[in-house]
Amino acid sequence: MPRLIKGGALAGDPYVLARDAASLADLPRGVPVLVPLALWRAEHATLAARQDVGVWLAPADDPAALAADVAALPVIAVDFPSFTDGRGYSTARLLRERYGFAGELRAIGDVQRDQLHYLHQSGFDAFALPDDKDAAAALEGLRDFSDGYQRTQQRAPWFRRREASARGTREPTA
Repeated sequence: MPRLIKGGALAGDPYVLARDAASLADLPRGVPVLVPLALWRAEHATLAARQDVGVWLAPADDPAALAADVAALPVIAVDFPSFTDGRGYSTARLLRERYGFAGELRAIGDVQRDQLHYLHQSGFDAFALPDDKDAAAALEGLRDFSDGYQRTQQRAPWFRRREASARGTREPTA
């Protein structure tokens, strides 16, 4: 059963999360892999040469460490070790807005259905759910709210959209 929600649908996940990898010897061979930031930095040349390596960031990792690599990385995953740890929301916004990451931004760890809408608004477009969660039921979390007031990665603030509508101009983007 798929555990990944990507692009608003259930999807297969080709990536193996190498959560405890400390060296190249710890990585599975012949499959796409998500490596910890420390390993990416230590083995940058070797891992960057592969086209199937993404990086996962722990809550304390600085996304600025990937600023030079965002154009080359197909996936960046942000870990939520607990659903109460919200640092990943800020990491997502930084990766999208400050560093211009346009690839797949994936939430991993203790990702809950109730968070999906807000994670998406922060810039995430893929969500790896824990094994004990029903991904099909969680998918509905992306449709919990039809709109919001504040500016997010997905939309301009409500008052800006209202002004544009009153002027008959196109809605501003986020």
